[in-house]
Amino acid sequence: MAFVTLDAAKLKKNFTYLDELFEKHNIKWSVVSKMLCGNKTYLDVLIKLGITEACDSRVTNLKRIKAINPNVETAYIKPPAKRSIKNIVQYADVSFNTEYDTIKLLSQEAVAQDKLHKVIIMIELGELREGVMRDDFMDFYAKVFELPNIDVIGIGTNLTCMYGVLPNHDKLIQLSLYKELIEAKFNKKIPYVSGGSSVTIPLIFQNLLPNGVNHFRVGETLFLGTDVYHNKPFDQMHGDVFKLYAEIIELNEKPSVPMGEIGYNLTGDSPEFDTSQASESSYRAIIDLGLLDIESTHLKPTDDKIELVGESSDMIVVDLGTNPKKYKVGDLLEFNMTYMGILRVMNSVYVTKKVVNEHVLVHGNNTKLLEKEST
Repeated sequence: MAFVTLDAAKLKKNFTYLDELFEKHNIKWSVVSKMLCGNKTYLDVLIKLGITEACDSRVTNLKRIKAINPNVETAYIKPPAKRSIKNIVQYADVSFNTEYDTIKLLSQEAVAQDKLHKVIIMIELGELREGVMRDDFMDFYAKVFELPNIDVIGIGTNLTCMYGVLPNHDKLIQLSLYKELIEAKFNKKIPYVSGGSSVTIPLIFQNLLPNGVNHFRVGETLFLGTDVYHNKPFDQMHGDVFKLYAEIIELNEKPSVPMGEIGYNLTGDSPEFDTSQASESSYRAIIDLGLLDIESTHLKPTDDKIELVGESSDMIVVDLGTNPKKYKVGDLLEFNMTYMGILRVMNSVYVTKKVVNEHVLVHGNNTKLLEKEST
């Protein structure tokens, strides 16, 4: 059975690095936990790091966080569906919003539950995903301020996730100015300008982050150590918090080119091959992992001498060349994964989830290796 590991020691180092960076610049930050897909074992590791706020786009995941530690502030970070209002008010202390009618329903439900529900209103700054249009923003706030049991705690924006629009000083200055306009016009205090995400972190080092931006939502950089702005790793962070292991279930020397008329495979593709290589052969291994779990484009073998050459729903074929490391059936192959790869494999019920080096969360420098498994 294939399995994925989370290295608690490496995650702790990444967390500490970011926590100290944000504290130095007087920035509050929230961990975006959606990559963990609600896995209780991994959420438990995350909470033991000492996080104070967690963001997720699935209310069931926020419910699990509250069950582990009700003191962690939870935030629902996409516009709420009307059918989810009751659960969002129950399990999310904060929600990110763009629709007045939705906030009105949140208000009604907050009254029914006798709660004060916090909201951050998102503004459109060019990514064309979620966000109130700038021409409508002041009127939008005016209506929301009148709703009972709603506390407007911030203004926010999203960049990069869909079209790759990068944050810059000018866009974030605009965001900060809108906050100041709202405070001046309505005589209301807006505590947070949530303009930061993983992609915004490099602006801190370049002294391009406006002072007004004081809240970040970070997932990818925490879990992958990635400088998202420049699409490269941060030298000070670990990029291999997650590892994927898959067992070799067949290994044979086979021809390099398929034999027979080529039609369409299960993904609808009709592959082409260099027939001049028809006489060549190599060692090919099949691993117990497939498209149901992850796409091979999101996998990178840690052994750079091997190559992923094909995949189907439940199997991936790996070319071992001359097999210089003498792999055999039953051996495990190790892989790093992209952000989307981790999301896919975390969502697969067929891949076991394990924790290594969990001792660092409790026992400091104790060198004993602990391993915890979750299915």
